Amino acid sequence: MQKPRIIVTGKNGQLARELQDISFLHPHVDFLFFSKEELNIANAEQLAGIFAEYHPAFFVNCAAYTAVDKAETEQEAAYTINAKAVGSMAGFCKQYNTQLIHISTDYVFDGKATRPYKEEDAANPVNHYGYTKWLGEKLALENNEQSIIIRTSWVYSSYGNNFVKTMLRLMKERSDINVVNDQFGSPTYAADLAEAIMQIVNRQSSIVNGEQMSNIKPVTGNGIYHFSNTGIISWYEFASAIRDIKNLNCKVHPIPASSYPTPAKRPAWSVFDKEKIKNFFNMQLKDWKESLQTCLDKL
Repeated sequence: MQKPRIIVTGKNGQLARELQDISFLHPHVDFLFFSKEELNIANAEQLAGIFAEYHPAFFVNCAAYTAVDKAETEQEAAYTINAKAVGSMAGFCKQYNTQLIHISTDYVFDGKATRPYKEEDAANPVNHYGYTKWLGEKLALENNEQSIIIRTSWVYSSYGNNFVKTMLRLMKERSDINVVNDQFGSPTYAADLAEAIMQIVNRQSSIVNGEQMSNIKPVTGNGIYHFSNTGIISWYEFASAIRDIKNLNCKVHPIPASSYPTPAKRPAWSVFDKEKIKNFFNMQLKDWKESLQTCLDKL
């Protein structure tokens, strides 16, 4: 029996790098990782060629236009990658009976809620990046109702550029730093998200402990899911925890977001309700501090 193939885009990004790290734990599937140089997701012809050649069982889209502030001026580029390309890949997934797993963001919400956001809450992005990511979700589900969309927030990893690595660098360079204390959310360690994706892959294909189970029917877990580590913190609390765990001698000062204006507005509340993904895929979520410790130990 041929092993199911998984195509992963955005090979050099945080999430795809974490998926590469755990791919050896899943010898029952064939992983194919593509960088943007190897596969430009905005090029429908290239996408068509990849699907025709490999007939993947799963297509995990980790590629995105992620420059939130630049997206305010580079609107066309953000739209092409985050929306149009996603709609296109969803169409190919439907044609080839491939399960699409697409990564989205907390930025689809306006941050005005007073409770954790549920999947069915109305999207209302406050910046162009969030708008293009919301459009991508919409196009994915319109072109292929079997798509799985995972919204995540505050992603960090030992790979790539992210808040954790920026804080470590600044805290080593400076005696004190200012960090926003009126935006709240839940961090996501990309390694935990990578494990969650593989749990979904195994469940969707009825693979248990590496064995294809003929007596377990694949689940149809299509739709939108929220995923992050557990706990609600501000960026200031996140930065303070990084300093404390690494025992760095740097003062962290809380400041309001209004003191740190950016071209793109950020939602003040990015907290997810994660009951759906926990219940549907029988998933255990890790506490944000435990995962931060793991990542900092790795760094």
